[in-house]
Amino acid sequence: MSDTERQSQDAASTGTGYRVLARKYRPKDFTDLMVGQEPMVRTLTNAFETGRIAQAYMLTGVRGVGKTTTARILARALNYKTPAIDKPTIDLRVPGDHCQAIMEGRHVDVIEMDAASHTGIDDIREIIEQVRYRPVSARYKVYIIDEVHMLSTQAFNGLLKTLEEPPEHVKFIFATTEIRKVPITVLSRCQRFDLRRISASDLVGLFTTISAKEGIDAEPDALAMIARAAEGSARDGLSLLDQAIAHGGGAVQAEAVRGMLGLADRARIVDLFQHVIKGDVAAALAEFEAQYQAGANPVVVLTDLADFTHLVTRLKYVPDAANDPSLSEVERTKAAEFAQGVAVTTLSRIWQMLLKGIPETESSSRTAGAAEMVLIRLAHAAHLPAPEDAARRLAELSDSSSGGSRPSPALSGNGGGGTHVPYQSSVTARAPENTPRPQPSGPTATLRAVPNPDPQPLQAGRIEMKPAEAPKPLVPVNSIADIVNLAAEKRDVKLKALVRNFVRPVKIEAGRLDVNLTEGAPPTLLNELAVKLKEWTGIHWIVSTSREAGEPTLVEAEAKAKEQQVSDARQDPDVAAILAQFPGAKIIDVRVRAPTPEEEAEEAKPPAVAESEEGDILPGDDIEF
Repeated sequence: MSDTERQSQDAASTGTGYRVLARKYRPKDFTDLMVGQEPMVRTLTNAFETGRIAQAYMLTGVRGVGKTTTARILARALNYKTPAIDKPTIDLRVPGDHCQAIMEGRHVDVIEMDAASHTGIDDIREIIEQVRYRPVSARYKVYIIDEVHMLSTQAFNGLLKTLEEPPEHVKFIFATTEIRKVPITVLSRCQRFDLRRISASDLVGLFTTISAKEGIDAEPDALAMIARAAEGSARDGLSLLDQAIAHGGGAVQAEAVRGMLGLADRARIVDLFQHVIKGDVAAALAEFEAQYQAGANPVVVLTDLADFTHLVTRLKYVPDAANDPSLSEVERTKAAEFAQGVAVTTLSRIWQMLLKGIPETESSSRTAGAAEMVLIRLAHAAHLPAPEDAARRLAELSDSSSGGSRPSPALSGNGGGGTHVPYQSSVTARAPENTPRPQPSGPTATLRAVPNPDPQPLQAGRIEMKPAEAPKPLVPVNSIADIVNLAAEKRDVKLKALVRNFVRPVKIEAGRLDVNLTEGAPPTLLNELAVKLKEWTGIHWIVSTSREAGEPTLVEAEAKAKEQQVSDARQDPDVAAILAQFPGAKIIDVRVRAPTPEEEAEEAKPPAVAESEEGDILPGDDIEF
């Protein structure tokens, strides 16, 4: 009798209750871990055989791939001891002295800690105090820290020294689902293993084996559905298998699993894809409605449709992908047929539209209606020409309408590297009646070239387009001073003061302002300025910071101008004489008096005498002392 069967029988006889499949069939040794994790097992095998055992291990991967189980098996291998073997080994077929206690998580020398509930430095300080004591009965004292990424920064820092130079009798094993949150200083001290997602084919094989051991009649299609829903997690898959057994009353049937998971029939997904490819909107909506009434989730229907689109596209380049055991026979044969007849451009368009349509359906309050709108768009886009086909058709129509019989240079492929497109960018969706064209079976879109009113030929490889006129602001803004004056007119005193003190202009044009902010500028100044400019000028403004120094702020410019005026006044001989006559006097302000009309008229006359030299005080200058 095997160890698993014995545990199951003991549980039933003692009345301890039913053990879920995820716990009952948890891997016990490295042989069980070979399902999906062959590279890690091979590395550990070679390391143990050569005695190159690391001081710390880091196990990372998505949930349910076996991180904690691997940590326990590794602790069991480190402390393996039997009457015949007393050394670390990966050959664990015969249970050792410590194996049962370690696998059940109750061994005194194998300490398991959940970092989600022990995140502080005090918990790590307790570990540091205990590592100096030798193990009680085992060979190594092993610390297994699960979800290690949730430790605090202080806890990580406190662990570094012990992790780098642990005692010979101590080993650390870490497990995490968020490897990027673990400091690089910790990662550099550990031997890292990335546990891969388990493939759907491996999961199907695992579920088939377990179903046989449990005496459960399971349909292959049902196990394939569970494997796809598990998304590479053995624990999630076994939990779903447990649920499917209970849901089906002891049997796992495809229809029951489909209803339990809210999935659509994969064969019906293939039919829906066929209707979409044909552009038959009515048939596609009828098929979707039938699946919806059968209990399928609209989001799941679109997701399965995207998966089948990906499968068809993949089979175009990797035909062996059809051998995946998680695929049904209908998917395998139909996908291969579609891969031969559907263009990659069409499949790519459907894929892109589904990627945008699925989030729209998820966030909609009416998921069924949103999914139908996505299907309508898909069906209408099925027969749209590819961009290169549309350009080729335009070139042909333009050449035929001009009366020329030679092929278009855009199609001939001769000449230089340029491509001549003899038409404008403006087109209509109706061809002239006298233009011969083939009659397609499905809906098509034809294009008519609009004659070019400009007699000058277009340059090769270019399509002439008229640039859009930039929007004009209601109020001209050409400088920071204009913005300040505008703020004053709108009585926004706060923004006026902020702009004057902190904004150094770099570049300004209609709708765009590049500035450099001085130290102490509020972080919301640019956003406020953009909002106010849009409100005052009527156009959208992009206000951004620049690395260039820019011009001085208005306050800095005014201060510099005033300082220059004072310096000029101090150089004037008359002012210098006054300052010398009155010791202690100083210039505090220089104001220029506005000239009177008579003075303006006098200045307009030709000068009769020589002009004063630069720096002299002229009539009209007021100087305060």
